[in-house]
Amino acid sequence: MGFQTYLNNDLPVGVEGDFASTNPYYSVLAGEGQIKVGEKGVIVGSFAWFDPETGLATNTKVTNGLIGFVRRDNTALLNEYLAESSLIIPKGFIVTLYDGGDFWARFAGGANIGQKVFANTANGSVVAADYEETGFIVASKAEAGALAKISKH
Repeated sequence: MGFQTYLNNDLPVGVEGDFASTNPYYSVLAGEGQIKVGEKGVIVGSFAWFDPETGLATNTKVTNGLIGFVRRDNTALLNEYLAESSLIIPKGFIVTLYDGGDFWARFAGGANIGQKVFANTANGSVVAADYEETGFIVASKAEAGALAKISKH
């Protein structure tokens, strides 16, 4: 990781994948420790599909897969001591996917309150139009590239 060269004037509202409230949340029903990350890893703050036949999760849509949001729970680890961190959960790690609750998500194209939340079927990214509907709605406004709350109860 390089030397810090920028300082924010305002504190960030959250990090993608964080809980956005203390309201109840719901995980995809799969059994404890039953969902493992597939070959390419999964990205925190995005959607992933769980294949019940293989037990693997991926950011690419799986036929008959169960969709869920990937929460930030500190399983995206460094691969080497003092290496740069990332929001990728590595292959083979256990992951919990959430199909309900309030979370922070990053919208590359921005989002408005009340819009439906969709998942890009090629990479799981969170979008406010087209692709696969997730059942979540946008609960706070986001400019392009910014974070917004998403909610599903």
